[in-house]
Amino acid sequence: MLNDREETLTRHEILSMVKKHSKSLGKTSLDEQEASDVEMDSNFWHGVFDMYFIRCMESRRRQDDDLLFFVKKLSCKSYGLTENEESPAPYFVRRWAPKLDELLGESLAEVDWRKSFYLNMVAHTSFTVTVAICSNEALKKYQGSKDTTLSPIYKVVKTVYASPSRVNFHLDSKKEVETTPAYPEICFAVDDFDSTFDAVVLTEKDHCYCVLLNSHDGAAFPSADVKTDKDSSGSNTNTGPTRVKDPKVTLFSGFVSYQMVREAYEGGRNRFGSLLSLGHHSGKADRLYMKGPGGRGEVEVAVSGVIDQSQVVLGPVSPMSSKKSIDLGSIFRKAASVASVAAKHAIAAATASYDEDEMFPLKCCLMSISLPWDTIAHDLLFKGSPPVNME
Repeated sequence: MLNDREETLTRHEILSMVKKHSKSLGKTSLDEQEASDVEMDSNFWHGVFDMYFIRCMESRRRQDDDLLFFVKKLSCKSYGLTENEESPAPYFVRRWAPKLDELLGESLAEVDWRKSFYLNMVAHTSFTVTVAICSNEALKKYQGSKDTTLSPIYKVVKTVYASPSRVNFHLDSKKEVETTPAYPEICFAVDDFDSTFDAVVLTEKDHCYCVLLNSHDGAAFPSADVKTDKDSSGSNTNTGPTRVKDPKVTLFSGFVSYQMVREAYEGGRNRFGSLLSLGHHSGKADRLYMKGPGGRGEVEVAVSGVIDQSQVVLGPVSPMSSKKSIDLGSIFRKAASVASVAAKHAIAAATASYDEDEMFPLKCCLMSISLPWDTIAHDLLFKGSPPVNME
């Protein structure tokens, strides 16, 4: 099916073909009656993968990440494991090579080509996260009219990368991290979260903490005129300054009020029966979990109190822009972790000087965003609503 036209197809044309055979994407189960024969055909996805990520990247390898991810077929290998045994990673990684089958060797039979295509489409797309402080009034105004822009009090725009691995930060020792498989979740981690979002501090009761994840370039947004055959130059002719492009799709948008953050911050310390609570650690910051729109996705934030308000200095507003409609409030998930006795004494000392009516600045450093792979892939291919419009 693909071989007759493979030398003339562009990435744009290939992705259009993929869309036609992705009807079951994002559904809870793959219904073979609803899915087309092609959608269930492993040979089709093997051919699409080869054309999109091997032959195309041969001419673009100086610009693209050369890591390729291969999702393993579901098998019974993980069943029967003892409690002390860890399940094997559901995927494996290879560096790009010009011959796909030779690259995989004996592992060729293990690959789920459909899921592998989608995973690489996500992994090779460009993303930015926008963390902003907005007023309640600005949010209500924006929600009331799709034509208005959301004007933040302060925002930070950061490039992030999609990964099937999760980075677990140890807040009591910033240098210590551990990486574990996250797939079928995709994780967007911010390694330097403490310095990147150091100035993101909620200083007024009217403040809301907003998080957006936007996609704007890469594998999910191919040029309509780039062919799959080899470019003789193989080089990037764009020598001008780079900049973050306007977002094309907003994959995550959520906000939470200062009061909800504070209640979770205090509730996790003093009221463990509260629905709003957080993980405890012996360091200065606590780990807060925020569920996304409709319970889809999760944001992990390091929250710490700022005792000395004179230290709260908001930097200039980022000139970068990002866009779509924030239409829901997020909720917090309870994390089961117990503070040490020393931490409890420190908390008591820190909170003894203010009451519920007194303003207590809270610094919120985004650590990561996690979303299911099929949700991301579906939105990249089919989401038609405009991105959040933020100045």
